[in-house]
Amino acid sequence: MLASPYPAQTRFALRAGVTCLTTPAGAVLLNPPRNEKLTGLGAGALQALKTLNQGPATAAEMATAAAGDDITGLMRKLTDGGWLAVTVRDGGRDLYSIRPFAQPAPRPEVALPTWSATLSKFAVLHRDAQGFVLEHPRSWCDLRIHDPRLLALLDGPLAADSPVAAAVKTQFMADLQWCGFLVDGDEEEHEFTTRSWNAPDLWFHRRSTLGARTVTWDDFGPTRWAEGKFPELPARRAPFAGDPIFLPKPDLVALRVGDPSLSAALEDRVSTRAFDDSAPVTAAQLGELLFRSARTREDGSRPYPSGGGAYELEVYPVVRNVAGLESGLYHYDSVDHALRHVAPFDSPAVQKLVKSTSATLAGGAEPQVVLLVSARAGRVMWSYEQVAYANILKHVGVFMQTVYLSATAMNLGVVAQGFSDTSAFATATGIDELEECNVGSIIVGSRAR
Repeated sequence: MLASPYPAQTRFALRAGVTCLTTPAGAVLLNPPRNEKLTGLGAGALQALKTLNQGPATAAEMATAAAGDDITGLMRKLTDGGWLAVTVRDGGRDLYSIRPFAQPAPRPEVALPTWSATLSKFAVLHRDAQGFVLEHPRSWCDLRIHDPRLLALLDGPLAADSPVAAAVKTQFMADLQWCGFLVDGDEEEHEFTTRSWNAPDLWFHRRSTLGARTVTWDDFGPTRWAEGKFPELPARRAPFAGDPIFLPKPDLVALRVGDPSLSAALEDRVSTRAFDDSAPVTAAQLGELLFRSARTREDGSRPYPSGGGAYELEVYPVVRNVAGLESGLYHYDSVDHALRHVAPFDSPAVQKLVKSTSATLAGGAEPQVVLLVSARAGRVMWSYEQVAYANILKHVGVFMQTVYLSATAMNLGVVAQGFSDTSAFATATGIDELEECNVGSIIVGSRAR
């Protein structure tokens, strides 16, 4: 009989993506790029592996298939090697499952003291289509919680009032430690590396990159997962109501001759935090800056690159002091090269957007113009899985550099912000944040003398 720390009803199964090939001489476990040969197996061990190939099985079922052969070492090797998913069951119900996606850490030799064990600050509990799942960006597995009675145990073993059996409770806490979800008290606050990261940043980093969790392109990158399920968002945003204010177009032929070189623009680029309100930027200059950095060209592209040609970014100038243009919040129609009024300057939401720049400008001054950058996220999310928002932020970065270099060539002042008021943007525009959200902010104006 297979010795196991888990309840007798616990089921073991080859983890997702693993194939076990058996031959009379042995077996091989395949989960590219990782493979492992199993040699020296008896007939009973091979029968146990064939049982696993047919689907989830209990320890007793595998022992029966082994016809008396001792497979304890084999099952320990498979479990501790991360080849098996383990679903702990008791009382006829599923309690939790360990779902490996990488090679596990060694099982801890010493359990954490019950009085100091606490859930890691990086652990995240959420729901998906299959129910509750506990994840950690540095773990080698996910832990699915099927029985909500176990949720109380996440607050620590001493605080738990869960009615599950004591043995199950002990095993659950041991598995939480093995899986990397438990830490000893506030240990994550003692080292700079763990203190400096927070859960959203580390989570976002791991979820938007290839690594142990994601080794194939099946559900990662430009999969076009929504094709045939949802209509693709049009390339052009529906115009806001109201008459367009058409902006003058600069002479690109003349600019090719008269502009400073790329090297000069790169070397002269600076962030400007003081502006000249007595001689503000003009409507023509604002129009030229938008034309040079954000317009939609005849082929559908823009002056900056965009992954998959999505061009999901939109620009909303908040105008406070621009010669020849009334103050207010506008949307830049990149196709018509025109502005359309969105909200009055003195509306509470627009005032919040203006005041949020005070930490960026010298002396808490107010900007002449703030270019709010939004993303019609669905343009990217229709095609991309896991990396969609990361790509959006990369697009914001290249757009900001384009604005910086264009403004430098025009001798305008510019400074990007590392934040903006996303709630105020949603209120001012009346747009659902899930459809279009504020993702960047750039201040422009005439340089102080």
